[in-house]
Amino acid sequence: MANRTPDNEEENSGGVPGQAPGSGRWRLIIWVVLATLFGLWAYGYWGQGAAGGERISYSEFRSQLQNGNVQRVVVEGNSVSGELKSTASKTQQDNTVEYDQFVTYLPSFGDEKLMTLLESKGVEVVTEPESSFPWSLVIMGLLPVLLLFGVGYIFLRRMQAQGQGLFSVRKSKAKLFDKGEEDTTFDDVAGADSAKEELREIIKFLKDPQRFERLGGKVPKGVLLVGPPGTGKTLLARAVAGEADVPFFSVSGSDFMEMFVGVGASRVRDMFSEAKETSPAIIFIDELDSIGRKRGAGMGGGHDEREQTLNQMLSELDGFEENEGVVVMAATNRPDILDSALTRPGRFDRQITVDLPTQKARKEILEIHARNKPLSDEVNMEEIARSTPGFSGADLENLLNEAALLAGRYDHERIEPGDIEQARDKVIMGLKRDGLVLDDEERKLLAYHEAGHAIVAAVLANADPVHKVTIVPRGKAMGVTQQLPEKDKYLYREDYILDRLSVIMGGRAAEEIIFDTATSGAENDLKQVRKMARKMVLDWGMGERFKHIALGEDQGSVFLGEELAKGRDYSDETAREVDEEIQRITANAFQRAVDTLTEHRNAFDRLAELLIEREEVPGDEVLRLVDGDVESLDDMTATNGAPHDTTETADGEASTEADVVDESPTSAEPSEEDEESTTEPSS
Repeated sequence: MANRTPDNEEENSGGVPGQAPGSGRWRLIIWVVLATLFGLWAYGYWGQGAAGGERISYSEFRSQLQNGNVQRVVVEGNSVSGELKSTASKTQQDNTVEYDQFVTYLPSFGDEKLMTLLESKGVEVVTEPESSFPWSLVIMGLLPVLLLFGVGYIFLRRMQAQGQGLFSVRKSKAKLFDKGEEDTTFDDVAGADSAKEELREIIKFLKDPQRFERLGGKVPKGVLLVGPPGTGKTLLARAVAGEADVPFFSVSGSDFMEMFVGVGASRVRDMFSEAKETSPAIIFIDELDSIGRKRGAGMGGGHDEREQTLNQMLSELDGFEENEGVVVMAATNRPDILDSALTRPGRFDRQITVDLPTQKARKEILEIHARNKPLSDEVNMEEIARSTPGFSGADLENLLNEAALLAGRYDHERIEPGDIEQARDKVIMGLKRDGLVLDDEERKLLAYHEAGHAIVAAVLANADPVHKVTIVPRGKAMGVTQQLPEKDKYLYREDYILDRLSVIMGGRAAEEIIFDTATSGAENDLKQVRKMARKMVLDWGMGERFKHIALGEDQGSVFLGEELAKGRDYSDETAREVDEEIQRITANAFQRAVDTLTEHRNAFDRLAELLIEREEVPGDEVLRLVDGDVESLDDMTATNGAPHDTTETADGEASTEADVVDESPTSAEPSEEDEESTTEPSS
């Protein structure tokens, strides 16, 4: 990051490195003023008495006067000073002090005989008028205030030297990046090929504008990067900073907001002013939604500080004055709350979607993050990419980092596949709950619950393949049946969704078949089924009564001042029929699960026994049980013990393909984030 510094800074600071310009001269002036004020205060406090003679008591003065030893007195108000004819002495703190000049004060009750006594002794009397202005009181009162102002002035000077002064609050906080210091390039960004191509075009335009201007093209004024968190929007901006040969200013949306009204708008003006001085230039605003929210949605109306900042941003992007040579890049994961005036062509001309990576892109991202990590030859990046659907780039980086930490914990020379498997489980589901103790009845119930999910998933033709099933408690989940899709899915068939519903209902069906009861562990199962069945009826037109019609409404973000609840546009009778259709779909899914488990009862019971014995069973063994190869599986178990090295399980709740069933019996209510992470199929 390049910081611009005045050329004469060292000269003004007296050549002292790190010293503010002119601070040495100002420090000397301040010390001189403080010394002068202290001297005046001392003069006012002690008065002229200390300089005019020794201070004595009034009784001593009367004694010297009666003895005829006083030659001259000066009377000024209550003060009496004078000279003696001959030196006198007095005892003070065990010391004898001689004096020939004195100072004393008249008593408050007065002395009517003093003047008569002075005349009788032939003393010269001089009277002077008392000062009408109390200098000593004024100086003593002002000195603390002046000292306070002096300290405050020094503090402000130091803040201004660091760019944090009172008058710099309206300055832009955008940081200018130096290409030589930013080493991130497009080679460090895997996937997002279309986004990189769009950004490369912006860089080419800034480097060689004539190439496009001869065809009548104009450089886009704004580029908006949109995508879920962790998909690499800021990383793409850093790559642009490393690739571009033009100044690159970076700022966060929150840097514009202050408690002072008008500061945000002033910082926007200052930022664009700096960029225009160095044009062509690029400005990157991260988290644009912090200042770009819809106007008129709050209680502040048009005078809200955020809205003033947004108004200034709109004016700078495409206002009365032309904004030439400055391209604005911005990133947000909340495009739905941005003001429509901000996203129109002419301001942000291009909106680039940076979505979750595909399986191919995930493999490339893993290879980039594995450059400085020693991996075992057995690590298969293709398999890891396939087993991490729904992972963002940040998730994949965290996955390999956790794997490296686990390898270090187990003192491995290289990162083994088991380390990556455990890291994936830890990232998705959380830490293993080692302190949780289940009795035999709970383990049996849990085993049959998860076995119900796994057997139904292995039997139904349209369900995703079972990766593994486990009853190892992790996070809030007591057990997991994990399915991995064979490929990324973007469209979902109705038969796939119906099979998916049956797989989710497999746990509740197992509880009814084996124990003739229901448990609280199916809470998350039932919520998933309800949400998915409701989408089938209202959004996807897959119900028998409401085919090819979408009754659901888009539920946008709710803002204070807008309508808090949108009424449905269908009748109560239709709503009742919708509820009945959802009930029918749910009941059919449950009955299919019951029929499937009843038909494959031997495999169902045997899988539950294996789970009780080993806590985890891989998916290929589940498939072998369903295919009827129970005897060979028993022989292998008896010969080799557990046929699979038990690793901590993974919950696939993060899968956007809805390929993981996490329906473990637990008394804890799943959080809203957990519910949303197990995403239903959506087109």
